[in-house]
Amino acid sequence: MRAGVAVRDVTPPLGVAMSGFVARTSPATGVHDPLLVHALVVGDTALLTVDVVGLHEDDCARIRQRCALPADHVVVHATHTHGGPASMRGRLGGPVDEAWLERLISTCVEAVDAALAGAEPVEVRAGYGSDPGVARNRRRPGGPVDRTLPVVHLRRPDGSLLAGVVSYACHPVVLGADNTLLTADYPGVVRRVLAERLGGPVLFVTGCAGDANTGHTAAASISTAPAAERTFAECERVGGLVAAAALAATPSPGSAHVAAVRREVLLDLGVPDIAPGDVAAWEADSVRADPARAELLRCWAGWGRRQLAAPAARAAPWAGSVTALRWGPAVIVALPGEPFAAAAHEIRAHAGPGDTVLVAGYSDGCPGYLPPAEEYAHGGYEVEEANRYYGLAGPFAEGGSERLVAAAVPLLSRLPG
Repeated sequence: MRAGVAVRDVTPPLGVAMSGFVARTSPATGVHDPLLVHALVVGDTALLTVDVVGLHEDDCARIRQRCALPADHVVVHATHTHGGPASMRGRLGGPVDEAWLERLISTCVEAVDAALAGAEPVEVRAGYGSDPGVARNRRRPGGPVDRTLPVVHLRRPDGSLLAGVVSYACHPVVLGADNTLLTADYPGVVRRVLAERLGGPVLFVTGCAGDANTGHTAAASISTAPAAERTFAECERVGGLVAAAALAATPSPGSAHVAAVRREVLLDLGVPDIAPGDVAAWEADSVRADPARAELLRCWAGWGRRQLAAPAARAAPWAGSVTALRWGPAVIVALPGEPFAAAAHEIRAHAGPGDTVLVAGYSDGCPGYLPPAEEYAHGGYEVEEANRYYGLAGPFAEGGSERLVAAAVPLLSRLPG
């Protein structure tokens, strides 16, 4: 196989609006660590990781279509850091710095093409690291998490590392809403530690982390008060644990097959009824609430006004795609949005023997949470409210996660090897 890698800095200017916490209204005041693009090309396929909370599916399509590789062979993945800038028009706050976003898109294309131009012979090795013990189900104690830690090494003929890939399913929200420094959160620590130890750049891919973080509830983030367990020191600790678990892996070689398959998917929205009285109630409550909750209620009210202004467009399904890549012994399944751990478990159960399977979320579009059917009875932010911050007319209807899995599983049998 032949592979190439390129790394680019896409840190925006200070003063940009940050994204990931509705309660945070302060713009970026500094840079703790750079926001990066990593492009890894293997054969005629590519994986692109970007340190943003998400990218709109239209912008992902623009990147794929402008690359020198076939558009259907390129996966654009957002690491989902909540310490980055607003990066999706109309979703998760804003406003978006349009000039920066255009530079980001161009940089992504340039990085893929540079990696392709610098391709050299490699052997792909893959395996699983140990469970770092970091992820917790953030919705209910003892709930499911994905404890697997896929690790991929691309080694030159002399044994040196061209690039590595590591994936883990845990929300990059170690830092809370009080943080106003641009940061890749714990994935940046994982990459830095592994690059130093392994001798080459390492891509971090966030798994199906819609229901997992390091142990706090989603409601705990509706506050800008500092928390002792959400600091850069804790970020270093968490990233160090994940990196150490990845270093425990012993990746093994396999076939030399390289392939990509993609399938389009339509996901229905469960559009709730909304009346002018709902908007008025949110606005009235915001006057009496503490500042952080007031910002949340104003967000809800703004969402409600937009929905009432465009009722005809509310019921349209969301159109996206699912992609599977094979790099020798490694299989990468890329899902859009924020899937839960159950999706990764189900897809991995259908993989071939000997394959190391990396199931990613946040890929080729990030429109919202995709809970499995059994989670709807539990309600909560991810099921009932997050769509308002995402700007969608409603949450994804029950069965959306299962539809994603049903689209992904047949792709595994279409991959050679």
